[in-house]
Amino acid sequence: MSKSHRKPKSAQYKGLSPQKQSANKISALPADADRAERLREVLEALIETNSRVPVIVEGKRDASALRELGLQGEIITLHNGKGLYEFSEEIMENYSKIVLLLDWDEKGDQLMRQLEENLKGQFEEFSPFRELLKILCQKDIKDIEGIPSLLKRLEGIAGITGILGAERPGQRE
Repeated sequence: MSKSHRKPKSAQYKGLSPQKQSANKISALPADADRAERLREVLEALIETNSRVPVIVEGKRDASALRELGLQGEIITLHNGKGLYEFSEEIMENYSKIVLLLDWDEKGDQLMRQLEENLKGQFEEFSPFRELLKILCQKDIKDIEGIPSLLKRLEGIAGITGILGAERPGQRE
C-alpha cells in the first residue's frame, strides 16, 4: 500500500478502533459503558466455557478474581509449587483442552510463551479470551485480578449514564 493511501498516524491511533467507532455510533453508548458491556459478554462466554474446560491462571488472586466474576468450573493456578515443565506434563496428562488466562504484563507474556510451547494443541481454541480481555482492559490493568474492580468502575459510569437518560438495552430500572 502506498503512503498516499494510508491513514495518517494520528487518525489510526486516535481514540477507538474503526470497529469500535462504528459500534459506538450504532449503540450511542459512551466508551466506558460500551467497554463494560463487551467485557461482560466476554466474561459470560468464559463462564460458559469454564463449565466444561479448566482455566489456568498465574496465582490465587487471579483465581479469586475469576470466582468473583462468576466462574464456577475448575481453575488451576500455575504457581502451585511445581516447575513449569512438571506443571505442563501434568496438564497434558489430565486435560485435552484448557484456557490459558495469564496476565498480560511482562512476566505473564513470558510465561504464556513458555506454556504455548509446552501445551501445543490444548489451548489455541480458547486463546481469544486472553486477547479480548487484554484489548478491553486497555491500559487500565495488566492482570486478571484487576478485572472485577475495572468492571465495577466501568459499570458504575454506565449506571450514571442510565440515570441521565441514555439507558442501555436491557438495563434494569
